[in-house]
Amino acid sequence: MTRIIDFYFFVLKVIIALLLAAMVVLVFGNVVLRYAFNQGITSSEELSRVFFIWLTFLGAVVAMREHGHLGVDSLVKRLPPTGAKLAVLAGQGLMLLATALMISGSWTQTVINLPAAMPATGLSMAFFYGAGLAFGIPSFLIILWDAFCVATGRIDVTTAEFVRDSEEQVALDDHPAPPAVTGAKI
Repeated sequence: MTRIIDFYFFVLKVIIALLLAAMVVLVFGNVVLRYAFNQGITSSEELSRVFFIWLTFLGAVVAMREHGHLGVDSLVKRLPPTGAKLAVLAGQGLMLLATALMISGSWTQTVINLPAAMPATGLSMAFFYGAGLAFGIPSFLIILWDAFCVATGRIDVTTAEFVRDSEEQVALDDHPAPPAVTGAKI
């Protein structure tokens, strides 16, 4: 099962890279066509906007799995283990509720806008609102699994990192300082 999940997230990362590359080609190509030939690709702005939305939502799913979202857990770290566990479970319960509302709203908007077409491309507006489902469903499952692991004791809330305090700390953790050289003469 772990292989399937890892493959799913690998595919997500590939899709994110392809969406970013397509956005660059569309926007840069449109700029070159406008300046050099005084004409452009009519649908490039609309497609790049849809690609950006999908890129953002899929990137949020990847960050959710890697616990890469920024947050503050200073209160949880100061609580006793039982209180910390209850606080984490309460927070995850609230996240599950918010994600369920996101899924519900995205589903409703996707169904409502299925017959509506985007003005430049003619694609269904369901592609626009479907990104919320592509974020909500995997995120709900990730949060649910984390809550299950906390509730059953598979994750120790006193040592686990569910959020990142700052981007600077993440950069420092990823690239530790080289060991200091002692006694060296210059």
